[in-house]
Amino acid sequence: MLYGNIPGIGEHVSRIFYGTSMFSSGKDADELLDAVTDMGINALDTARVYGHSEEVIGRWMKKRGNRHEVILLTKCCHPLPDGTRRVSEQGIRQDLETSLKMLGTDDIDILVLHRDDPSVDVAEIVETCSALIREGKIRAYGGSNWTHERIAQANAYAQSHGLMPFSVSSPNFSLARQVVDPWGGNCVSISGKEGEEARAWYRETQLPVISYSSLAHGFLSGRVLGEDETSGARVLDRFAVKGFDWPENYARLRCCEAIARKRGVTVPQVAIAWLFQQGIQAFAVIASSSPERMRQNAEALKIVLTEEENAALNGAADM
Repeated sequence: MLYGNIPGIGEHVSRIFYGTSMFSSGKDADELLDAVTDMGINALDTARVYGHSEEVIGRWMKKRGNRHEVILLTKCCHPLPDGTRRVSEQGIRQDLETSLKMLGTDDIDILVLHRDDPSVDVAEIVETCSALIREGKIRAYGGSNWTHERIAQANAYAQSHGLMPFSVSSPNFSLARQVVDPWGGNCVSISGKEGEEARAWYRETQLPVISYSSLAHGFLSGRVLGEDETSGARVLDRFAVKGFDWPENYARLRCCEAIARKRGVTVPQVAIAWLFQQGIQAFAVIASSSPERMRQNAEALKIVLTEEENAALNGAADM
């Protein structure tokens, strides 16, 4: 397992964050979490809106007594089902207190605002999160689905006021382009041609990017076949179909498959390797209910693509 540095957390953060939205039913996942952490993945990604995911993690940590061996990222301030935005000091504190209770812990390592509300001044957000750091309730904070421009504004405010800036950003980023926003609520992607400016900013600033849907919500999992453009509709859920099941992504998939066949590796391994070779301080949220598939995904961190392979994938990615 490879590790990276996140400001406020330290240098021993696994490059793969294990995604736990699948734990929404509340069923214990002790053996799966044991297997994932045993392979060196020490960072878990959850959210207040992921059903009972936080409770599942909390019960497992209590049984294992391993809270301080795990890096917890949870997300707050997701809009209500009717679209009502909740980005405010009240929303942040309310969700955090619930998350602390569900996880059975006194602090969260990384608190991430699940969505942005551009009508809210960045000062309120930075001041609130900085206060939570001083109170010992969180160690670092960031934004999911925030544009790089808004993060730059927030970090400029933090710098000018001697406060803790955003430590992470969690947009969608993968070899396949998120053609349509799958979930609504202004999801932000930095993939494809339209993401060039954002990627350049992340390369320049080296702000850690914790990419979600790193395998395009299953489109790059190996279950979809590049030569069969009807396969996605058969095996993917409606969100993946809406966001990624498009002809341009099948072209990217075929390029990925060709490299995987030549190297004798899997499609997701090539897609993950590509993500980590884009000059960005990248971490990736990856989920699977299979320990073996997670081991294979982790092995992708050892793959170094050639210049020719990277150029071919970049050419496909920028279509």
